[in-house]
Amino acid sequence: MSQNHVSGMETSAVSVLKRAVELDQSGRFQESLVCYQEGIQLLMDVLKAVKDDSKRGHYRDKIKGYMDRAEQIKVHVNQMKEDGKYHEQIRIVEDVTGYSYEAMFKPYISSTLTEVWVDDPYIRHTHQLYNFLRFCEMLLKVSCKVKRIHLLTSQDEADSSQQSSALAEIKESLRAHGVTLDLQYSSTIHDREIRADSPLDIVTMTSGSARRPT
Repeated sequence: MSQNHVSGMETSAVSVLKRAVELDQSGRFQESLVCYQEGIQLLMDVLKAVKDDSKRGHYRDKIKGYMDRAEQIKVHVNQMKEDGKYHEQIRIVEDVTGYSYEAMFKPYISSTLTEVWVDDPYIRHTHQLYNFLRFCEMLLKVSCKVKRIHLLTSQDEADSSQQSSALAEIKESLRAHGVTLDLQYSSTIHDREIRADSPLDIVTMTSGSARRPT
């Protein structure tokens, strides 16, 4: 492994772990846990490639510190879930990247989840429809029992036929997997929101105002 590659991994690890600490300090524990885990894995990859004993010791200490904090967060969140006090809101700042569907939602999905509500005024154009499809595919891949997905969106006045056709295809595809897509349109919807309901927790994830399509 080249020195440049190792340096690149280290830079990525520092960036991810910095984000983990910021989320941790803001009380966004589940999000911080995902970042801690990704950053720790990157540091472990760097450790494998480093030969200098002093540097290896430095990385081991860093990894141990982050692993200890990640474990504390995990215990804290699990205890709050057991007590029925856990509710965390994920806010994605406009134009921020680096969030994957699996990384963002998987920690909240339990095996008992059966319904998901998606409010998004902009499920219209090809890339937006494709993103919604990817979200649905993610739900089918994880270990949950989702049987119904509710989508509330606005109708595309410019080309409603393309929107309707694409959503109809998604609906049929989900039906083939035993999942019902409940589709409704609203002319007053403004905010994006995803709600996942299960006996263990109710989690709301928003991206704030949706004044312009993304």
